[in-house]
Amino acid sequence: MDKITKPDQNDPLSFLKEFTAARIAIGATGSSIPTKQSLEFKLAHAHARDAVYSAMDIEGLEDALGQFHRPVLQLHSMADSRAQYLQRPDLGRKSNEESLNRLADQITGDDVVIIIADGLSAIAINENVLPLLQLLIPKLSAANLKIAPLCLVEQGRVAIGDNIAHELQSRLSIVLIGERPGLSSADSIGAYLTYQPKPGLKDNSRNCISNIRPGGLDFKSAADKIFYLVQESFRRKLSGVELKDNEGLLVG
Repeated sequence: MDKITKPDQNDPLSFLKEFTAARIAIGATGSSIPTKQSLEFKLAHAHARDAVYSAMDIEGLEDALGQFHRPVLQLHSMADSRAQYLQRPDLGRKSNEESLNRLADQITGDDVVIIIADGLSAIAINENVLPLLQLLIPKLSAANLKIAPLCLVEQGRVAIGDNIAHELQSRLSIVLIGERPGLSSADSIGAYLTYQPKPGLKDNSRNCISNIRPGGLDFKSAADKIFYLVQESFRRKLSGVELKDNEGLLVG
C-alpha cells in the first residue's frame, strides 16, 4: 500500500508542496505570514532580480560549445547596456552593425540555426543550456539536418532570432533564451522555434517550449519535444499557431 502523507495539523494544504515549487501553504501568523516564509520570499525576490541583471558567460560558453565542432559567433543586439535593454525592448530584437557584418561573412543556407540569448536570465543560459544542447544537437545531426554556426547573443530578445536566421539564410531557427525569472524559478530556459524566419514576424509565427530547467521540464523531455516540433515544422512547412504539439496523443 502506498504511503499516504498526512497533512500538517496546522496547515492541511502542506502536502501539496510535494508536487510543486510554487509558494503555497505558507501558513499565517495572525493577519500576516510567518517570519520564516517572509524572509524566504524576500530571498527569492532577490534571486529573481539578480537573474535579470546577470551576465552571460561568453568565454566559458564559447569554450564549452567547442564540443559540438561547430563555429561559434559572438553577436550583440542594438541595446548597448543592460539598462537600455530593459528600457528599450525594441533594441533587443535587432542585431547591431558589427553583428550584421559578422553574419554576412557566414551565410551558409543551413537547415537549422541555434541562437543562444541571455534574455531576462543569463543565469539560466549559463547553468542549463549545455545539458540541453548535448541532447538536442545529436538528434538534429542524426536526422541529417545541417546546423549553422552556433550564435551567442548578448542583450537579445526572442525576435532577434528572426533577424539572425534570415541573415544566415537558415530555414528554421531555434532560440534558446533565459526566461523572465519567477519567485521559484530564476533559471528557466525558453525555446522558440520559427520556420522560414525573417524580420517582422509576430509571436504567432513561432512555437514556444518553456520552463526548461532541472526543477521544471527536464532536459531530455525538452530536447525530445523540440526535435519533434522541428520534424513537424519541416514536414508541414510551417510553425506557430498552426503547428500543434500532438506528440503522444491518440488519434482516431
